[in-house]
Amino acid sequence: MKPAAALAAGLALAVAGAAGGYWLGQHPAQEHTAATTQTDGGKPAPKLLYYRNPMGLADTSPTPKKDPMGMDYIPVYEGETSEEPAAAGTLRISTEKIQKLGVRTEKAELRSLDKQVRATGRVEPDEQRIYTITPKFEGYVERLHVNITGQPVAKGQALFDVYSPELVSAQREYAIAAEGVAALKNAGNEAQAGMKQLAESALTRLRNWDVPEEQIRALARSGATRRTLGFRSPVAGIVTEKKALQGMRFMPGESLYQIADLSRVWVVADVVEQDIGLVHSGATARVRIDAYPDKVFEGRIGYVYPTLNAETRTVAVRIELANPGLLLKPAMFARVDIPVGGKGQVVTVPTSAVIDSGTRRIVLVALGEGRFAPREVKLGARDDNHVQVLEGVQAGEDVVVTANFLIDAESNLKAALGSFEAPGQTPPVAKGAGHRADATVESLDTQAGTVMLEHGPVASLKWPAMSMEFKLVNPAQQSSLAPGAKVTVEFVERQPGEWVITSVSPRSAAPTPHAGH
Repeated sequence: MKPAAALAAGLALAVAGAAGGYWLGQHPAQEHTAATTQTDGGKPAPKLLYYRNPMGLADTSPTPKKDPMGMDYIPVYEGETSEEPAAAGTLRISTEKIQKLGVRTEKAELRSLDKQVRATGRVEPDEQRIYTITPKFEGYVERLHVNITGQPVAKGQALFDVYSPELVSAQREYAIAAEGVAALKNAGNEAQAGMKQLAESALTRLRNWDVPEEQIRALARSGATRRTLGFRSPVAGIVTEKKALQGMRFMPGESLYQIADLSRVWVVADVVEQDIGLVHSGATARVRIDAYPDKVFEGRIGYVYPTLNAETRTVAVRIELANPGLLLKPAMFARVDIPVGGKGQVVTVPTSAVIDSGTRRIVLVALGEGRFAPREVKLGARDDNHVQVLEGVQAGEDVVVTANFLIDAESNLKAALGSFEAPGQTPPVAKGAGHRADATVESLDTQAGTVMLEHGPVASLKWPAMSMEFKLVNPAQQSSLAPGAKVTVEFVERQPGEWVITSVSPRSAAPTPHAGH
């Protein structure tokens, strides 16, 4: 190639390269599309930062893993931690996480709480229908007509005959006095009055001994005394107790028979303490017996006993009901349902919406766009599925009914609850809230999963410096707790007196981020 031609070609390439560089500088997105990972919608996919513990513990992992309960760690992407912060007293969860957690809400509604108070009890005889046969004089059992416990008897049926010398003497005295009255018919008034008084005294004595009137009239007509006296059943019922034996001697006041009228019985039910305020005399009750699963016996509450059983925390309630066919036997096990009417329309939420920490009851109210407001509520009456809200939630508000505890783990719920305290007032540390301390490891028990720490003062608990034992929430923490190591720990009270370390970091380093606090 000639020199002039080669020079012209070089100049042309240089101009073309410069023009291309200028064009690329003006259109970088068009030229580098293949170098950037895109999502289906054209936006760059978020960068995966790490995986965090699904229960909010201070434990992260660069790779997918599972916690000791088998739950998958949750991925955290770039940009999730830089979302617009939630307002004071509220929580913010991304829409994607809400879908993953399976959060479901329902509206707080006005409804009438019709409840069934359920209790267990046992069948007992009606105490007002139990009769005892007790002679009022000394004697001997001459003959038994009813000789079997559990035998049914009719009213007026003969039970047994007795012989008593005292009874024979009393009959003879009355017969003699009656004869004397007849003999002194024409005598003076004073003699007649004395004999009549003697006869009346003997007659009263026989009646006080429960001698039947027909036997007394027969004695007055014939004047012949009877050696034995028959005792009859005062009521139709069942012989529940028989102590009389043929030929035995008995003393005045000794119980020989007990007869129960079982045409009506009691069911004594044990109602738990929190439900006793809903139960009152006169209310209808339905009774079911295991022996008759297809039958329902209806009765009324006759009495609510005034004392509480301290061992079972129950109050006895007496239900009175008819016993047709004598199907209900004393000592049978009974299941009792007592319908309790509601007090009109009240604000209610599903029972699953309430998070009960033991010291307070919280309901999460959905505000939309992934925002939730924890509300401390005061509860009232309950039924099987709903609970009355006296304070804290209004009708029509959306409340979270599923995945409450996951939202608690996902966000710092306790920090949001701190906004309920008065301004300038230090909120009390609730059970389960986190605390921090600088400590030196004294010893580590890998078998029991415990560590002995010499820690400094803990301001949140007003603890002085001391040595005490802590439990580890994760065996992986043991690697950071070698004896002599100086660490900063975060811990919570899982149960009364059980302090659990949730985060460990070297004292010179910043503490590990803790998702729950």
